[in-house]
Amino acid sequence: MYICSECGEGSTKWLGKCPSCGNWNTFVKHEMGGKGSKRKKTRVSFATERLSKAKELDTMRMPTGMPEFDRVLGGGLVKGEVVLLSGPPGIGKSTLLLQGIHKHTTLYISGEESSAQVKHRAQRLGVDLASIVFSETTQLESIVQGIAELQNKPDVVVVDSIQTIYSLDVESTPGSLAQIREVCNQLTQLAKKHHIPIIIVGHVTKDGDVAGPKTLEHIVDAVLTFEGERVSHLRVLRAKKNRFGSTDEIGVFEMKKDGLQPVADPLAFIGETGDIKTAGRAVVGIMEGQRPFFFEVQALAVQSNLAVPRRVVKGVHYNKVLLLLAVLQKHVRLKFGMYDVYVNVVGGVDVKSPAADLGIAAALISSVKDIPLARSTVFTGEIGLLGEVRKGFRQGKIEQEAKRLKFKTMLSAQNVSSVKDLMKKLQ
Repeated sequence: MYICSECGEGSTKWLGKCPSCGNWNTFVKHEMGGKGSKRKKTRVSFATERLSKAKELDTMRMPTGMPEFDRVLGGGLVKGEVVLLSGPPGIGKSTLLLQGIHKHTTLYISGEESSAQVKHRAQRLGVDLASIVFSETTQLESIVQGIAELQNKPDVVVVDSIQTIYSLDVESTPGSLAQIREVCNQLTQLAKKHHIPIIIVGHVTKDGDVAGPKTLEHIVDAVLTFEGERVSHLRVLRAKKNRFGSTDEIGVFEMKKDGLQPVADPLAFIGETGDIKTAGRAVVGIMEGQRPFFFEVQALAVQSNLAVPRRVVKGVHYNKVLLLLAVLQKHVRLKFGMYDVYVNVVGGVDVKSPAADLGIAAALISSVKDIPLARSTVFTGEIGLLGEVRKGFRQGKIEQEAKRLKFKTMLSAQNVSSVKDLMKKLQ
């Protein structure tokens, strides 16, 4: 049997190019059974258990000491929980973990940095080194056996990163899809057996399309993504999956010289508010979990010389912008087919709430018509395909927070019924 070392695709004959992942020269010969089989296959008896007599799940939380981190986790770590922390390299994942786990006895396994490097970072962050035990072992079987034989089990295990850990049972390089799956499966079994929370670090690109961490999401208990621009000081921690908590909460951090500091200010992404009027800029108010936040959306529409005009989007979903362009072209007769359109959310963060639709539409109209918008105006509301404006999630709380923060005008579904009505109010 020939198996692709990148995606696990199987074939009875050698292929130069994998039909599944498209990589070249990745098929490796495997002996199926017999003396060439490395993995011992044993028959397991089928066992059942009445669910009413099953043990109660220990959901007691282990606070990390970072309120924003605990908020996203649902109050802290749970015994036996496996957390996948993903994000682009250099975003601050290791810094977040060192600050979040040093109050517990921690086994820190790193295949990327030496003990001296981790110690240097920990000292810079003011982390208590006495509670951290470091290991450079990257062989999975040695890690599993070593933890099982420890008399004093650690409170938390950190694996940084999963791309550097390899198993002897898989004949492919560390970081390949087959290796990552095997490593994650065995680490999950280890966490459940010994009731130790394990945090796995996984690197992805900005698009999150690297094979590996994306395929682990169904195995682990929680998937956290750490996002933000490396050139920006703001970072956002989101929960894409959480079996022990909500996926609506976000944690906001500011990267400083002494590490990550929590940010509670809802205006952190737009700075000071004022009555400065600028075309193509709008402030949107949305709910992130239980808290309202305000973001600045910028849009630029310029005459295009291309047969197919450019559409460059950053911070919001690309297809969402295309949908809003089609709605505006249909209902307010704006010919966006003549313009190159650029949309950006200031701060290098992603805005996923549909309540940002009204603000994006306002910024687009403002740029095309050259209508200045005051920064003291907040937009919140979802736009449908028929051009109607719908009430956003927990809009009342957003309005209360906007009043407290001294915003002068609030445009929402209460005073804007459609995109035609929005156009009239802006003019």
